[in-house]
Amino acid sequence: MNQHAKLDPAPIPFIDIAAQRRRLGRSVDDAVARVLAHCQFVMGPEVRELEARLAEFCGARHAISCASGTDALLLVLMAKNIGPGDAVICPSFTFCATAEVVALTGATPVFAEVDEATFNLSADSVRKAVATARKLGLKPKAIIPVDLFGLPADFEPILKVAADENLFVLDDAAQSFGATYKGKPLGTFGLATATSFFPAKPLGCYGDGGAIFTDDDALAEVIKSLRVHGHGSDKYDNVRIGMTGRLDTIQAAILIEKIRIFPEEIAARDRIARRYNDGLRDVATLPEVPVGFTSVWAQYTIRLASGRRDALANALKAEGIPTAIYYPIPLHKQVAYRGFPSVDGGLTLSERLAAEVISLPMHAYLDPATQDRVIDAVRRALAR
Repeated sequence: MNQHAKLDPAPIPFIDIAAQRRRLGRSVDDAVARVLAHCQFVMGPEVRELEARLAEFCGARHAISCASGTDALLLVLMAKNIGPGDAVICPSFTFCATAEVVALTGATPVFAEVDEATFNLSADSVRKAVATARKLGLKPKAIIPVDLFGLPADFEPILKVAADENLFVLDDAAQSFGATYKGKPLGTFGLATATSFFPAKPLGCYGDGGAIFTDDDALAEVIKSLRVHGHGSDKYDNVRIGMTGRLDTIQAAILIEKIRIFPEEIAARDRIARRYNDGLRDVATLPEVPVGFTSVWAQYTIRLASGRRDALANALKAEGIPTAIYYPIPLHKQVAYRGFPSVDGGLTLSERLAAEVISLPMHAYLDPATQDRVIDAVRRALAR
């Protein structure tokens, strides 16, 4: 081999779960071993401990673990008897689960527009979407704002619309658990909050998992029943149609270990995001965190002029740097969802964002040297 030949750069992980695993070390092994020893694999003691820790972390009265973030959303809608003829307002620029759960109940998702700076649901568009739903003969019942990429939605105006229109708010915090809005952790805004513990999330387990947060005692009891087949006084006394939506004990044990280091990881993510901002401010449109908000930076997502995204992705791929596009097709354009209504006037901003955003590697263990490699590669690619 020619000693002067250029070596291929080592690939960079987009989300480095292995680095976190190395930090946790024996603690996770020991936690899983304790479950293997007591053999209470479903609804074991670790599940109750995790729920207590989650509730304490965000200040909610109730934390109810479940099998996934999608189940978390669905269980709340089921508990509120959402069904045919009802409308639920949600953004189109998000992952499909937000609208999927609405459709699964037989209700109708009505797509509203997002804010250009934050990519989160626009309260003004929500109000218009409520009018659109009523014009179609639907009964608006709920709003599902999504805290996209780890940044909270702007809850005050959304809650105002909800109060004016007699709707409840279900916060889709699948990407944002650990963030704060005006000094309060997410988990206490609206009727309920749903989150996900999918492995790639800021607080993720080693499989699927989720949780619901609420201060409503009656709602919490119904959700606990629904997640275990709609049980009443015992598992053979079924008082409602439910599902199997439990978080398994091993995943709970893993999350207990992970939540111990979660505050440090949130701080690390924020440092890394600020460093990206310092290095890229003059070459791309960067994510904006409004005053009074914090983000957990589930993704670090920049926006480029139309037509530049593919070239950047290809240039970075050639240097071993992965990127991701969340989300290339807004929901109202997807085959499964394009038959559902959108707010009058259309969703041109959501369509434009879907064509312009791209996410860079982001996790709590992205060291400065590796991040500098990403920043340098982005700058060189965008200078062409």
